[in-house]
Amino acid sequence: MTKDSTETTGITIEHPEDFPTGTLEPHYSLNEPLATDEAGIFDHVSDEDRAHQLRARKFVQEDVLPVIAEYWDRGEYNLDLVRRMGELDLLRDGVEVPGMPPMSKMAAGLVAMELSRGDGSISTVSGVQGGLAMRSIALCGSEEQKQRWLPDMATGKLLGAFALTEPAHGSDSIGLESRATPVEGGYILNGAKKWIGNGSMGGITVVWARSDEDGAVHGFVVPQESEGYTGTTMKAKLALRAIHQAEITLENVFVPTENVLPHAKNFRDTSAVLFATRIGVAWAAVGHAQACYETAVHYAMQRHQFGRPIAASQIIQERLTRMLSELTQIQTLVMAMARKEEAGTLSGPQASLAKYTATRTARQVAMNARDLLGGNGILMENRVARHFADVEAIHTYEGTETVQALIIGKFITGISAYK
Repeated sequence: MTKDSTETTGITIEHPEDFPTGTLEPHYSLNEPLATDEAGIFDHVSDEDRAHQLRARKFVQEDVLPVIAEYWDRGEYNLDLVRRMGELDLLRDGVEVPGMPPMSKMAAGLVAMELSRGDGSISTVSGVQGGLAMRSIALCGSEEQKQRWLPDMATGKLLGAFALTEPAHGSDSIGLESRATPVEGGYILNGAKKWIGNGSMGGITVVWARSDEDGAVHGFVVPQESEGYTGTTMKAKLALRAIHQAEITLENVFVPTENVLPHAKNFRDTSAVLFATRIGVAWAAVGHAQACYETAVHYAMQRHQFGRPIAASQIIQERLTRMLSELTQIQTLVMAMARKEEAGTLSGPQASLAKYTATRTARQVAMNARDLLGGNGILMENRVARHFADVEAIHTYEGTETVQALIIGKFITGISAYK
């Protein structure tokens, strides 16, 4: 580059004095948080819960957003970020851990929202590690098992996976066919699992399998180095690219008795873990919607067409209004359900309603924001494309929209349509 050259948006101009600089695109600053709580939904959050939220937001601004687009684009899992989450107590999703201070359900939801505002993969790390794997042990494990595994999982020293879904059993996970055969000193596991976050990362996996002894579903903690356990990282995903999910095969894997979860005696116990995470997915959807709305506002103010910022156009203002309206709706709904969860009165259909509504609405906000950015909306550097893709994943996991609708429909009519 000569002394007369200049750079803008990654383009080097050798002779800037002769170049029409108005043809160059400016750099857009799209990541800064905005005030989005127009209804005052979060005004009465306690100081303790707010501290968790602000810690998660600082982590997103300082650690996640500067690097996550590159990792997402390459499909790489940044374990340094996971360890940092452990240092900041952002991994356990409200699960009680021996030796650690209490973390309320409200705080866990606010953290999920903030992490998703940064990136869906990062939020899913907490959802898998804390919401599923740690919660399985906390709800179904013995005191010795909690002491053995939970502290290291909370700090990120030990990664955990939750293996329920099978290649042929997704929405009908109650029909899982992985088998647990009792033998002297424990069980032998055989079967296959799919879409297992952290399942190929060398930690432990909570495997749900049906016992040959009683036909019921039980939980087993399996170290991933166990003989016969194979976890293969899934490739070519179009969403949640910065966390690894695995396909798992279990071929005559021996699980000693001390690794059997004593309070996981049937599928109702598995469902208790899933129920506790469903509202967390709704919180995550709010975070994605917030990120997309913020991006759209920033872009509309900075992008100029026809001699003025596009934010000066009536149609753009209407679309931003629509996004804020939709965001406010799901903020209100999720907060109301979170209050019920804290009070211990949240029902299964109510959790499903929160997840169903929040993910559907976040999809609409993401679609609108992606379109508002025009061609720039599909570029990784402009933030919204990641969220546009990742919302598709949360729309599906922890129970598809159709399954949630059937749960709610059964509540409305008293008639089960999924049998």
